[in-house]
Amino acid sequence: MVKGKLCRWFLIIATPCFFSFITPVFGQTGAIRGFVYDESDGEPVIFTNVYLSGTTFGSATDVNGFYTISKIPVGDYELMVTSLGYDTLKMPVSVDVNQVQNKNLYLRKRSVILQTINVSAERQEARTETKTSVVKITPKQINQLPSVGGAPDLAQYLQVLPGVVFTGDQGGQLYIRGGSPIQNKVLLDGMTIYNPFHSIGLFSVFETDIIRNADIYTGGFGAEYGGRVSSVMDITTRDGNKRRIAGKFGASTFGARMILEGPLSKPKSPERGGATFILSAKSSYLEQSSKIFYDYVDENGLPFNFLDLYGKISIYGANGSKINFFGFRYNDEVNNYQSISNFSWDSYGAGSNFIVIPGKSPVLIEGHVAYSTYKISLEDDVFPARQSEVNGFTMGMKFNYFLGKNELDYGIEMMGFKTDLFYVNEAGAIINPSPEYTTELGVFIKYKATIGRLILEPGFRLQWYATLSEISPEPRFAMKYNVTDRFRLKFAGGLYSQSLISGRSDRDVVNLFYSFISGNVDHPNTFDGKEVTRNYQQSQHAIIGAEFELGKHITVNLEGYYKNFSLLFNLNRNKILNSDPDFIVEKGDAEGIDLTLKYDHNNFFVWAVYSFAFVHRYYENAEGEVEMYYPHFDRRHNLNLMASYRFGGTKTWEVSARWNYGSGFPFTQNQGFYEKISFNDGIYTNYVDENGEINVILADLNDKRMPDYHRLDLDIKKRFFFSENTNLEVNFSVTNIYDRKNVFYVNRYKEDDIVYQLPIMPSVGFTFSF
Repeated sequence: MVKGKLCRWFLIIATPCFFSFITPVFGQTGAIRGFVYDESDGEPVIFTNVYLSGTTFGSATDVNGFYTISKIPVGDYELMVTSLGYDTLKMPVSVDVNQVQNKNLYLRKRSVILQTINVSAERQEARTETKTSVVKITPKQINQLPSVGGAPDLAQYLQVLPGVVFTGDQGGQLYIRGGSPIQNKVLLDGMTIYNPFHSIGLFSVFETDIIRNADIYTGGFGAEYGGRVSSVMDITTRDGNKRRIAGKFGASTFGARMILEGPLSKPKSPERGGATFILSAKSSYLEQSSKIFYDYVDENGLPFNFLDLYGKISIYGANGSKINFFGFRYNDEVNNYQSISNFSWDSYGAGSNFIVIPGKSPVLIEGHVAYSTYKISLEDDVFPARQSEVNGFTMGMKFNYFLGKNELDYGIEMMGFKTDLFYVNEAGAIINPSPEYTTELGVFIKYKATIGRLILEPGFRLQWYATLSEISPEPRFAMKYNVTDRFRLKFAGGLYSQSLISGRSDRDVVNLFYSFISGNVDHPNTFDGKEVTRNYQQSQHAIIGAEFELGKHITVNLEGYYKNFSLLFNLNRNKILNSDPDFIVEKGDAEGIDLTLKYDHNNFFVWAVYSFAFVHRYYENAEGEVEMYYPHFDRRHNLNLMASYRFGGTKTWEVSARWNYGSGFPFTQNQGFYEKISFNDGIYTNYVDENGEINVILADLNDKRMPDYHRLDLDIKKRFFFSENTNLEVNFSVTNIYDRKNVFYVNRYKEDDIVYQLPIMPSVGFTFSF
């Protein structure tokens, strides 16, 4: 029955898409398409303008460097490309009736950078894309941030984005506009990454310099994404240098990293294809180095260890079609730190993706297939080992059909994964659901229509949870109205769902056990007097915003958002008997305002972000009454100020600073203590003589606030150039420069035992590039 309904929905969506795909370009028009590459290394030049001089026909390149200009009247034109840091490219083109021309373009780097070109490109994209609740990140932007530990990292840059809350340097996690980590989908070249951050919290598993682009959707994302109820991080890596063997090696007081890339097969002419490779590795030796440089933090050292490996091979054709093969291995280990005896996780995966450019149709076809797995284990002196595992595959195809200034996207995605969890809580109750095999299938369609100053982007996704025998219809919508060339209004929203559930409670302040479960979990059948009719989690988003351009170099973005988490499942921390449900039912909401200001001119960059937000969760108490509480990541005020400046005769010096302020997180106070008798001998227990254990009487859940958090980081870099492709960068950075004692958590049984975030930590590092 369910399969029949799904097939009918798919036919309804796919049929018009199929006919639009095979339909040629009608009328007395033609099209030009292709890729824009950097001439020096063959890498795509992304998000740059390609247009016909003296006309309104143009396009911006995407994350693959691909552009399409369609529905061009027949005639002769001058094709132009402008991009920051490159010479402007001009070439004559002739457009014929119903012809699609392939024009791959190669840009040459220039020594004098024209800042106005970059401003023009960004403004053009802002006028032609909805861009609501999305931030595009490149390595250049990450490198402008003070690099903690001597190496710039995506994890550090994410902390300065609007709507993002970071809970700590040691074991902290990112919470995006009210969504917990498991509600944030992370994709690397189409592969699902289940845990993208290391235990120390300052580093992600991704090597910065192999990232081509990262799209961070903090809410209201389009129909092409499914399976999460809060946000999406979509990361694309580079293909590798097509011209020569190149690489980087760096080391600091925190760790070391290495990149090697180059051609496997060089094309003998532009009309032929080739192959490239790229390899990266980074590792932490902080456990050893901290005993030398940071023994004042902890005399036993900081035992945060990790090793990240990534490799990719790309095979490309002359017209830009290509196929990539890639794989990764990430692991993390913490040894006997604070109350943890042994903690570790291991993740690995492999996959492939491709791009196909058909000969006679203005369409781009993309596809991917990948497998990834994640295993985690946590042991201490009190409870049995806690373990969790998730592994699965994902595959899909996407069709992008270009219709002048309009665009039609549609596709299909299939996911399958298995989860396993073994967990013993403080009451000794076992949470060990049977291993679950879950299959999901999603089909989607999205259309972008440009009508004068108005851009409309309706979409629809149908998500089928095969294991649950349930279907989730999910409409999506985004729009933008260009009131003037300098002022724009925008909106995005939709319905979202996910079946993956966290194996830890959202109420835990510090819990490194980042685990997963899916399928038909054990939960109550009613909530707030109503029957729980779905076994997957749900949310609804609504975001409204405005963009301002104040002069040539200042942009301001203001967004207000509301997320309604209408159905959530949370680990039952109060489970006492093995017959009690493993999970409880909750609901929640998040609302707030994010204000962003950016200034970029003459080697001076300023980024300022202020967020004002509320996050609520609702649960049933023991009497069946619904109560509200603030989750531990609810932060009312969050302010980030960042600036960088390049100076010196050849601009080889760079100084950058970041100051972060956050109001206090909620916490639950101690109300008193009592002696807990275990009654191990039942009614025969001699409770008069038996010595019990000290236990805590808690006050109202998260009714008080921790002290405010603030920290200043500083970074200074100097570059030495030995040749065109060989240089050395020396880096000196200081984290928490005025040694602010920011509280991480307090030991409930020893209130004078306060664990602080990282103190002042200077670091020195270098990166050699060739």
